[in-house]
Amino acid sequence: RSSYSCCYFVLPCCFFDFHGKYSRRQSKKTQYREYLDFVAQVGFVCGFHVEEDCLRIPSTKRVSFIGKSRTYPAAERALIDKQITQFINSRQTCAVTTWDRRVRFNHEDHCGGLCKEAGSEPPEDETETAGTIWMPGFQPREKVEQVRNCASLPRDFVDEVVLNVANLLLNAAPQKSCSDKQGGNMNTWNQGESLSLREVAEHLDKEILKKLKSEYGGLQTLLKNNHQVFEVLNGRVHIRDWRKEKPPSKTKPEVKRRLSAEAFKTRLCWFFIHHPDGCSLPSEACPYAHGTEELR
Repeated sequence: RSSYSCCYFVLPCCFFDFHGKYSRRQSKKTQYREYLDFVAQVGFVCGFHVEEDCLRIPSTKRVSFIGKSRTYPAAERALIDKQITQFINSRQTCAVTTWDRRVRFNHEDHCGGLCKEAGSEPPEDETETAGTIWMPGFQPREKVEQVRNCASLPRDFVDEVVLNVANLLLNAAPQKSCSDKQGGNMNTWNQGESLSLREVAEHLDKEILKKLKSEYGGLQTLLKNNHQVFEVLNGRVHIRDWRKEKPPSKTKPEVKRRLSAEAFKTRLCWFFIHHPDGCSLPSEACPYAHGTEELR
């Protein structure tokens, strides 16, 4: 409805209708295929020649639809707009149970772009509001969607929060000597204590909390994003001990294992730089670089 010259591309994913979750109507098809057919139907009803394509992307939802041309001349826009309004209103939640009975669309109708409700015309109020109200309560999303998952926060700010929280956890535990570290005995490595998210928040600066409040998930999301340093389980924050992580699968050939381990070192090891006892793993076993010379 944007304009007659409008084209579109859509990659259907989550099963939603105009007003809420999509309700299945056919048990003979998979939920995904049935939903794809519905999305294609929307394009047909809107008067498009709908083309289907399968994208070469690493996803189970790969089928897309493209509408590049119309099935009707520009002079018939008003007629098609009434048809679109009728279709939208027929999809309202209150009409779901009567959909199959009230409206019959077939492939010929789709291609012709002249789908009509069987045995009736649209109410006058629908016709009158077709040009002004597409659907009551509909709010299109903003043209630029704001990223609020802590990923767009300044790096310096994130580093400061990570260091503050890590020091808080480390200082909550009695300091242990690391005199055996040079000898290879890492049992004295300071793992720190676990604290609840509430306890961590209470020790952070108010300005930091204010900035995190505008992000989805706030402090918890930021800490989970920094999974190299932290582990968040059941509302409690722990310093991650990489000695307890599962070793990589040994089903790969030795050459491939060695190459993948080398290529993985694209980031510096936080513990090697900041932890008072250094990293709990030797350089060859750590998935992160112990110094810039190891960066790939």
